[in-house]
Amino acid sequence: MNHQEEAIIIGAGPCGLAAAIELQRIGIKPLIIEKSNIVHSISQYPTYMNFFSTSDRLEIGDIPFTSPFEKPSRLEAINYYRTAALRHELNINAYETVTSLSPSPDGRFKLESVDRFGDQQSYSSRYVIVATGYFDHPNYLGIPGEQLDKVTHFFRESHPYTGMEVAIIGGSNSAIDAALELERAGAKVTVIYRGETYSRSIKPWVRPIFEKKVENGTIRMLLASRVVEIDKRSVVVENGEGQVSLPNDFVLALTGFHPDREFLTDAGVEITEEGFPSFDENTMETNVPSLFLAGVVASKHEANEIFIESGRYHGTKIAAHIVASRVAP
Repeated sequence: MNHQEEAIIIGAGPCGLAAAIELQRIGIKPLIIEKSNIVHSISQYPTYMNFFSTSDRLEIGDIPFTSPFEKPSRLEAINYYRTAALRHELNINAYETVTSLSPSPDGRFKLESVDRFGDQQSYSSRYVIVATGYFDHPNYLGIPGEQLDKVTHFFRESHPYTGMEVAIIGGSNSAIDAALELERAGAKVTVIYRGETYSRSIKPWVRPIFEKKVENGTIRMLLASRVVEIDKRSVVVENGEGQVSLPNDFVLALTGFHPDREFLTDAGVEITEEGFPSFDENTMETNVPSLFLAGVVASKHEANEIFIESGRYHGTKIAAHIVASRVAP
């Protein structure tokens, strides 16, 4: 069966939900297709994480986000976005994965998907908004041992690592926050970062705490270094002085993420030399007419910092462009 829709949004993260609300305001009832649960990326965040942003800067759909704390928690955000989706009665197909997206000769888009029962679904849509995020596509290191079970590109909580030798690869906020939480839980933490100095992106109120831990020797920081091999009991680290093997139980490769470039290029979206999809920042429309981006997939270098703060307005731009194109001569 071919389902006919006026608009389909791929991804039920905060920015996908916000875009759906904006389309509803101009008379379009979009279908959201989400391969996991609502705001899946947030549910994958560290269990006890607090956002960098205040709650008012995460609001969507004119629903107040109240919190007793200056920075809301992961759990508060999950509850908030779930409530927003329910109050606006958004049409969401959860646990359904879009496997292909392509323009049709009739000016619409053809989408194929697989639901959680393994059944194939087909859709036709006038407009498509890709709001898929980055977080299912980590930046791999391409080194021996990276596929071992002891290696992960996500950090959830510190308890499983108590008493373990843990190597963290990366120097961004996520790496520093993980290192501090792991050290508090009794892990033996080594942070391995290719930069010669600390990353400028580290939160200014966190950096002095981290530096003090390094000075005290409770966290080991290896600058201008990179992991070149991982095996069951160790990691091999290379710097300007050569290579050294360090004892290791677990590796957190917090090296960032990237968009699903193959999915986008198959749909006809051009990818820039930097590896980001091409789009008009005023309308969020890609080089493919009526195919839009929303959220972290359009945030380029700022993906880990401000994607909800800025991405929640992408739907407003898209809705305005659709309205303008309808009345254009």
